[in-house]
Amino acid sequence: MTRPKRLVLARRLAETLALAAVGGAVFGLPGLPAGWLSGAILFTALAALAGRPVSVPHSLASCIFVLLGISLGAAVTPETISRIAAWPFSMLALALAMSCSTVAITVYLNRVHGWDIMSALFAAAPGALSQALALAADTASDLRSVAIVQSVRVLVLAVVMPLLIAGLGMTGAAPEPVPFPPLRESAGELALLIIVSTAAALIAHRVRLPGGLIVGAMLTSGILHGIGFVRINLPPSVITASFVGLGALIGSRFYGTDLVRLRQLFYASFGALVVGMTVAGLFAAATAWALSLSFADVLIAYAPGGLEAMTILAFALHLDPAFVGAHHLWRFFYVSVMMPVAVAYVARLRQVSEEKSE
Repeated sequence: MTRPKRLVLARRLAETLALAAVGGAVFGLPGLPAGWLSGAILFTALAALAGRPVSVPHSLASCIFVLLGISLGAAVTPETISRIAAWPFSMLALALAMSCSTVAITVYLNRVHGWDIMSALFAAAPGALSQALALAADTASDLRSVAIVQSVRVLVLAVVMPLLIAGLGMTGAAPEPVPFPPLRESAGELALLIIVSTAAALIAHRVRLPGGLIVGAMLTSGILHGIGFVRINLPPSVITASFVGLGALIGSRFYGTDLVRLRQLFYASFGALVVGMTVAGLFAAATAWALSLSFADVLIAYAPGGLEAMTILAFALHLDPAFVGAHHLWRFFYVSVMMPVAVAYVARLRQVSEEKSE
């Protein structure tokens, strides 16, 4: 890479991180729920939509995911482990919720906004942008519309969900602040936590586990903290910086978005989000009541957002990130398996319909 190109990339990164840091501070310093994350997302996304070439390099994004995974795993407690027995039942309910939500959004986009059934199906896939776009590329679907509807859903959920949870008084109790021990006393334990969690993250990424870097690090850190082998977490400043970095990464994905098309799709995007969250909220309420779980935990676990953003929201809102992360990982697997089946079924129905109309 030439020196001028490196300088351009460095300036872009500096601008991106500065925007994210300012947005995070505007939301975070006043104490807004998950403010450092949602503020960073919002400011970076607005800059991206305004045409600023914001971006986060892959290498930095990988480091951010590992750091976030380590931080999330530190939230695991013996109480978390004792609640795992209820997770399989809530995951089954999540599968049903995702199926109903996908059908409802597909019908909504098809009947209300006149979308073709295949594009509507891809846009309805719950928090599965990468799989939806990969499958849509092999069909005659409207890729830009699918990408915009899916991306708007992630953005709105990441910014609005914390305010909704806090407004309803459902945030968890903040843990007692624990002073970070002097580095000379904690260096060995901290190094062990970082090295082992990073190794697990790299392995999970290598075997192509969805969200492998964050999931691998979170799982390993959670085990180390759950069994009491490690008691230390990353310094609060590092955790906050990771929130800002993730916000910059999510917001920068809006760079290059067609603003004209975005305005045209506003009502479809908003309506699809309302339909999806209504279905998710009903299932979350029923599941939380039936299994005596926290409604806020289940709601974020069932929300059709990205694995990283929703898990971090749970952590920032003092909820159960292990529960939320496990359910979003299950959602990813379920959608990956069922989406091709649904596409084949819809394609078959469309073919039969066309044959009858001839």
